[in-house]
Amino acid sequence: MKIQDFDYYLPAELIAQFPAEQRTSSRLLYLDSINNQWQDTLFSNLPNYLRAGDVMVFNDTQVIKARLFGKKDSGGKIEVMVERVLDDRHVLAAIRASHAPKPDSKLFLADAIPVTVIAREQEFYTLRFEHEKPVTELLECYGQLPLPPYIARPATAADEARYQTVYARNSGAVAAPTAGLHFDTGMMDQLRAMGIIIAYVTLHVGAGTFQPVRVENIADHTMHSETFHIPQATVDAIAHAKTTGGRILAVGTTSLRALEACASLHQGRLVAGHGDTQIFITPGYRFHVAERLLTNFHLPCSTLLMLVSAFSDRDNIQRAYQHAVAAQYRFFSYGDAMLIERSL
Repeated sequence: MKIQDFDYYLPAELIAQFPAEQRTSSRLLYLDSINNQWQDTLFSNLPNYLRAGDVMVFNDTQVIKARLFGKKDSGGKIEVMVERVLDDRHVLAAIRASHAPKPDSKLFLADAIPVTVIAREQEFYTLRFEHEKPVTELLECYGQLPLPPYIARPATAADEARYQTVYARNSGAVAAPTAGLHFDTGMMDQLRAMGIIIAYVTLHVGAGTFQPVRVENIADHTMHSETFHIPQATVDAIAHAKTTGGRILAVGTTSLRALEACASLHQGRLVAGHGDTQIFITPGYRFHVAERLLTNFHLPCSTLLMLVSAFSDRDNIQRAYQHAVAAQYRFFSYGDAMLIERSL
């Protein structure tokens, strides 16, 4: 398939620059892929589409303050975006500078952190933080929240709360699992009271989620790598639901990627454990775990739009997105949500 197969027209004013006033006050587009029907509703009505015994799988990753500003030893200004914390002293990071720093060169970040460039592989650098405090503490103290590139404003103190899910607990992402941003603690309590099973996976979302596809034939695209963890409790909850008629709802494309990455490694079976994944889900992919997906609206020509086109049907998604544009839904990370029934 070609990259232009996943393009659509999006007016810039529909890209949400701020979150909704309340987490649950966004709009929700319900898409029944089997019957190619959709319904406009509110996110607060999501429980109406669920029943006791259903399993909802949330990604409990927590966004780190991954953006740092500083200078090279030559004095040139730089911006560092941490992609992954490797250990207490080392990170994998992208660097924006007028001239790319070379291995063994020195950086000075936030007027406080000496850094040595260890190596470069493609767009990422391995950096060593020359400081007595661990990397995680330094990022929390000196880093800035990395809002997505299409949000055309600096991060504020309000974003530090609203660009995290209320259930975030495992630090390591550089972008939020944005479908989860719509939930507040009240709705989580309501779901549990209804008999909905709440389960978690962890997938640390990387900056690669925003990288454009630069090839015409999508089969030639190299997917970015992300780490994931599937707990045994989640495996057990899903297995039980599948024997008792419960439906599996992946909350966000990151939860779905974690589930499918694991299942694809084990002949379709879900197995507890850790791993790295470069899974690239495009139309024609056979899903193993979830029948339903809750997600936000995604960028034109993006890998995430390809994923939802695989989960539903490319033509269904194109028509639903055209409707969402015409109905002036809010798009991307701080935008509205979509609940998709899989085309089985």
